Amino acid sequence: MPAYTRHNEVLILDSMPGHVEAHYFNVAQTALKRVGDQWRFKIPTLNHLDLILQKDAWIVVDRVLNDMPVAAWTNFQTEGRDNLHEPVGCEIRIYHFAARMVFQTTLDAMENHLRQSLIEQKNKQSDNVLASNNDE
Repeated sequence: MPAYTRHNEVLILDSMPGHVEAHYFNVAQTALKRVGDQWRFKIPTLNHLDLILQKDAWIVVDRVLNDMPVAAWTNFQTEGRDNLHEPVGCEIRIYHFAARMVFQTTLDAMENHLRQSLIEQKNKQSDNVLASNNDE
């Protein structure tokens, strides 16, 4: 799947400094390290919206509007980060008038989806490990 870039190409209605809590950032980075450069999934309860995760941006897109961005967390301030428990600074971009209404739902859905996917991946890997018999 080619990298999504429209969040850098279309008009931004508003942009502000913000942050994401460490538990959201950490699970997203862990998942991306295991699956690749980009991960896309539907956001439950938010009709027509998907979340695209990239190392440097998390973008909420509207599938019905040809993947037009709705909101994005970008420019994560990770340089010199020396902890795993403090929020990570970022830029929050707004592309749609109602984008602020989906922030928390999106972050919670992302964390739930990624944690579940990582658990399933771990279980599949452990199923592939053969037990050795030390009695032989």
